[in-house]
Amino acid sequence: MYSALFLSLLSAIAVAAQKGDWTAAYDSATGALAQLTNDQKVGIVTGTGWMNGNCVGNTGDAPNIGFRSLCLQDGPLGVRTATGVTAFPAGIHAASTWDVELIRQRGLAMGEEFRALGVNVQLGPVAGAIGKIPAAGRNWEAFGPDPYFTGIAMQETIIGIQEAGVQACAKHYILNEQELNRGSMSSSVDDRAMHELYLWPFADSVKANVASIMCSYNRIDGVYACENDAVLNSLLKDELSFPGYVLTDWGAQHSNENSANAGLDMAMPGDGMGDGNYYWGPNLLNAVDSGSVPQERLDDMVKRILASWYYIGQDKDYPEVGFDNWQPGTGKDVQGDHATVARAIARDGIVLLKNVDNALPLNKPATLAIIGSDAFPNPDGPNACVDRGCNVGTLAMGWGSGTVEFPYLIAPHDAIKERADADGTVLTTSPNDETASATAAATAAETAIVFINADSGEEYITVEGNAGDRNDLNAWHNGNELVQAVAEVNAKTIVVIHSVGQILLESFIELENVVAVVWAGLPGQESGNGLVDILYGDTAPNGKLPYTIGKTAEDHGTAIVPGDDSYPEGLFIDYRHYDKNEIEPRFEFGFGLSYTTFDYTELTATYTDKSPGEGSPAPGGPTSLYDEVATVTATITNNGTVTGAEVAQLYIGLPESAPETPVRQLRGFQKVSLEAGASAPVSFSLRRKDLSYWDTEAQAWVTPTGEFKVYVGASSRDIRLTGTM
Repeated sequence: MYSALFLSLLSAIAVAAQKGDWTAAYDSATGALAQLTNDQKVGIVTGTGWMNGNCVGNTGDAPNIGFRSLCLQDGPLGVRTATGVTAFPAGIHAASTWDVELIRQRGLAMGEEFRALGVNVQLGPVAGAIGKIPAAGRNWEAFGPDPYFTGIAMQETIIGIQEAGVQACAKHYILNEQELNRGSMSSSVDDRAMHELYLWPFADSVKANVASIMCSYNRIDGVYACENDAVLNSLLKDELSFPGYVLTDWGAQHSNENSANAGLDMAMPGDGMGDGNYYWGPNLLNAVDSGSVPQERLDDMVKRILASWYYIGQDKDYPEVGFDNWQPGTGKDVQGDHATVARAIARDGIVLLKNVDNALPLNKPATLAIIGSDAFPNPDGPNACVDRGCNVGTLAMGWGSGTVEFPYLIAPHDAIKERADADGTVLTTSPNDETASATAAATAAETAIVFINADSGEEYITVEGNAGDRNDLNAWHNGNELVQAVAEVNAKTIVVIHSVGQILLESFIELENVVAVVWAGLPGQESGNGLVDILYGDTAPNGKLPYTIGKTAEDHGTAIVPGDDSYPEGLFIDYRHYDKNEIEPRFEFGFGLSYTTFDYTELTATYTDKSPGEGSPAPGGPTSLYDEVATVTATITNNGTVTGAEVAQLYIGLPESAPETPVRQLRGFQKVSLEAGASAPVSFSLRRKDLSYWDTEAQAWVTPTGEFKVYVGASSRDIRLTGTM
């Protein structure tokens, strides 16, 4: 297990090694631009049209400069529609590992598969929806509602993808927080929340030199995101100095001149999803000829696209496209050894929520009941429903364009049965969600494991009455009743939950016979194997929640809105909302148990900044924002009896001189693996931005003066060490 300090150093080296490359890339792009006609330029910025090419998105080419049609392909957890690819755990499951090395390995492994299939642009990772609304359909594609955490996860994923030679595309920019009315609603948020919450992870993405950013479907202050000058030019290209290009979500373009002049650089898929009507193409050429779109704007679009192409090194020896998005079953085996990374994330993303009297790990039980359809394979196969648009059998990813075809899916029952057979354990099963069958199976066993789930996805598919967003936060398929029925007859009831996000646990969490609850997330193809590693103690659970689980839906303070959303909660989402309003969560952000215990000692907090200043403009914002200005250290000791990993978390409270601000905000985390009795130091490096707030009057990041509160602990509420700085 690598230390966060070592990984931070690696990250710094990776970013530093790329310094100057944008300049060289732009030099190459400028030279190439001079060789292009306006017809070619318009072809490069305009998609070829829906289903006109092997990929979900394709551009025009320019053979005279060696520029072939770019292949753009979903999605954030693997290569959509192709065969022979890895079905990685979802973004939210990678987040629950809190392991920056695994997150980067996942990005690298995905990038290698996209490159091997000739994809130029991977449409991911995802920072929006950030997840302010627990029921929102696509939260599972992203990394959770804390902007600092999501920023780090975006950075590590982007570095991994682009290290493989593939352009990453950070999406969906911005304020795209629900599926209902996503193409028509208007989102409005105050300037401070925009910077400190929603823009923050995109700033980290730009800092990581992301090649492209996808603008979203919604309107912002009444103006569509893909033709919104304030968010595309002012925030992204000016304030964050983004050197790459902006492309539309599919069908999110609504104008010719307006979108061009507001900062859009590439229209996808080009036409209106197969209607043959193009806002750009010849219309853009006419607009340039007439002067309503300046020639330099068209040139800037093309230069940005070419610069990203050169920056990633795709101008030399790039593989040909090796699949057809429109012909399911095409492709080749590009998985390599990526199942190893997928299994590690599936395992380490599991969060242990409850464990009474060491009910887990299992130790060769004589009899064991496996209950619930979520434990078993879909009888028609894991890819039976297009884009995973059903919830039959075990749940391993949500539905929509962010999915892939499973090469295989190890169901929990199958992995448990293999272990049970080796141990001589007698299994009884109930492969459905009927309480009578469940009760019969549970009565016949000493221990019963009940599997329940909750699904969601993108709005173009409706599953069991849920049109993308979830209708409520309850488990699907009468999961609450299933657990209650089993717990009535079995004194050792263990609950395993596969879910896209938070569900309500109150109907069973405190039942005496529910002795353990395992949050198994969205683990991808290695689901059952990763789960068995934890259930049987081969690995001590070490995942932590990347969001807060509340006691009621109302406790979250946000919900799907039927019309426009004014974001009245401002800065206060998830744990920030719970802390501000002194609401007791069921399980707080950052929570997770282990089979061992950890002690925290020796807190130090040192402010080291000697030269505050603006710094020079650079991708992500002024360089000074990313200067190290403080260091916090502590010592973690495994004072239990087995080897385990702990995620030490740093939270900062701003001084009273700052305007209203969250009680504490995550500003560092480090995962350390320790043998029983062993200790290790943890160190958190704080950037100037981490200790600042956005001053709306000054339109700048300001570090307040006074006493900062320093909290180090095992979750946002389980604070073990406190100090000041």
